[in-house]
Amino acid sequence: MESASQDINLNSPNKGLLSDAMTDVPVDSAASARTSAPEGLTLAEEEELRSELAKVEEEIGTLRQVLAAKERHCGELKRKLGLTPLDGLKQNLSKSWHDVQVSNAYLSASSTLEDWNEKLTQSEAYKKTQETLSQAGQKTSQALSNVGSVISRKLGDMRNSATFKSFEDRVGTIKSRVVGSRENSTDGLHSPSGAGDKPPQDNAPF
Repeated sequence: MESASQDINLNSPNKGLLSDAMTDVPVDSAASARTSAPEGLTLAEEEELRSELAKVEEEIGTLRQVLAAKERHCGELKRKLGLTPLDGLKQNLSKSWHDVQVSNAYLSASSTLEDWNEKLTQSEAYKKTQETLSQAGQKTSQALSNVGSVISRKLGDMRNSATFKSFEDRVGTIKSRVVGSRENSTDGLHSPSGAGDKPPQDNAPF
């Protein structure tokens, strides 16, 4: 029975499929990836580039360590000098603004704005607008001056009119009457009483 089953397994139709599937599995995919060079590069060029990449990565790591040490040393110096983070922020902002001012983009934009300003001020539309505003200001000043002159003239005419003079005379008359009555009342208060004008009686004894 056992020999018959072995013969059946060896003569099974799946035998070829199993062997084909095993041959399709790669033995070492990483090794095959390393040996397959990118398109357009030879194996020697690839090895050279990989070696250079490793050196650059190593240099980057070294520079990062040096930068971290420099930053710590810079922080210690600032702490000893009494510089706060706010001072550092102000310094960085000033330096950034200076860098912006000397940059080509800023200089080009400033030059462009100056050209636009010059063209605008020299344009006919700008000149006409400025002339119109100047004339409007002059007319406004003249109108205000005329209004002031008219008011002054009207007040002078009113003071010289008969009605105003009659009113002024009446006010003067009332004022003089009030002042006169006050003076009379003051004189009455200072005069001696009627009893004081009589001569004293002699009190002769009987």
